Amino acid sequence: MDPHKRSATIEVMAGDETVVGGGRFDTDRDGYTAMRKYAGQWPHRVWAIEGCQGIGRHIANRLLADGEQVVDVPPKLSARARVFATGQGRKTDATDAHSIALVGTRMTGLRPVVNDEQLALLRILVDRRRCLGVDHTRMVSQLHQLLLELIPGGAKKSLSAAQAKTLLATVRPRDAVGKARRRVAAELIADLERIYRRSKEADKELKELVASTGTRLMDLHGIGPSGAARLLVEVADITRFPDRAHFASCNGTAPIDASSGEQVRHRLSRAGNRQINRVLHIMATVQLRNPTEGRAYFDRKKAAGKTSMEAMRALKRRLSDIVYRTMISDAVATAAGPGGQRGTTTDSNVTDSHPQASSSEKSLPRPAETQHRTLLSAVS
Repeated sequence: MDPHKRSATIEVMAGDETVVGGGRFDTDRDGYTAMRKYAGQWPHRVWAIEGCQGIGRHIANRLLADGEQVVDVPPKLSARARVFATGQGRKTDATDAHSIALVGTRMTGLRPVVNDEQLALLRILVDRRRCLGVDHTRMVSQLHQLLLELIPGGAKKSLSAAQAKTLLATVRPRDAVGKARRRVAAELIADLERIYRRSKEADKELKELVASTGTRLMDLHGIGPSGAARLLVEVADITRFPDRAHFASCNGTAPIDASSGEQVRHRLSRAGNRQINRVLHIMATVQLRNPTEGRAYFDRKKAAGKTSMEAMRALKRRLSDIVYRTMISDAVATAAGPGGQRGTTTDSNVTDSHPQASSSEKSLPRPAETQHRTLLSAVS
C-alpha cells in the first residue's frame, strides 16, 4: 500500500512476485470498507504499508484494529526498489505501490506493526510535549524581540515568564506603537505562563506512564520523561536490532568511513532516526554540563587531539551503547515476568549512565546479516 491522507493505492502480489490485483481506494469509511472487501479475495494476506510511523499510521492502525497483519516498509527501501524495478526514479502512486509490494515480498526482517495501546498513548503525549516546547521557543523569541524594542539592550538570554513580567512592569511607553508592543508582550507572557503549566502537567503524566512500563531509561543521566518516552516510541522493539552496532547505525551515531588511500578518517553520519539522535544529543549535552564520567570522557578525547565535534560524536556513540544495553536489559526483565531474574550481559556496568563501557566508538554501518524476525508465512 502507498498510503495518503485521503486515498490509498494497493497492489496485490503473490509470493512469486506475480501481480494479481490492485486499485485505488478512498480512506473514508466507504472506501476503507470497499478495500477490505476487495482484499478479502485473498484470505492469507499480509499488508506491507510504507511509512507506518508517518503518513501510513492512520490506515495501519485501522487494519490492526480489524485483526489484519501489517508490516512497515521503510520509504528508503521502497525508493531503491522503485529505481531498480523501473530504471528511473519517477513516482506515481501505482509505481510506489508496486515497489512497496516488491519489498514486502522479497525482504525478511521487516518490522511487524503491533497494536500496543501503551506505546500509542506515549506517542500522543510525547508529541504533544514536543509541540509545547516548540511553542515555548517561538514565544520566547518573539518576546525578546519586543523587549529589545521597548528596553535598551533588551532582556537577558535565559528569561522566565515571571522575570519578563517584572521587567515589563517598568516600561511605560507613551506612543501608540510602544503601547501596542507592550500589550502584545503582555499577551505573550500570559501565553508563556500557560505553556509552563501545561508542560509541567505533561512531564508529570509522561513520568508516570514511562515508570509504568518498567523501563530504567530515566535512571540514565541526561534522560528525562520526554527522552525516555521518545526512545520507547521510536525503538518499539529493541530486540529487532541484532547488536549495539546496528542500533548505532539506525540512530545515526555510528560514524561513516570516509577513508581514501592512506588517509584514514571517519565523518559524522546524517542518516538514521533523528528523533533518537536528538535524545542522545541532549543526553550528551547534559552530561557535559555536569561533572560526570561523560564530561571526563569528552575531556580525554580532547586531550588526545580530537576536535570538539569529534569528541562529541564519540561520546554520543558510547551513550548509544548504554541506551541499547539498558533497553535490552529491560526487555529481558519483561520477558522473565514477575519474579523472574533480570538478565545480565558480559559487561559489568551495563546499567551505568556514564560511558565507561568497553564498547567501540568506531562501530561502522555495515550490511546487516539476514535476520528472520518477521515470521510471516506469506512474506518470503
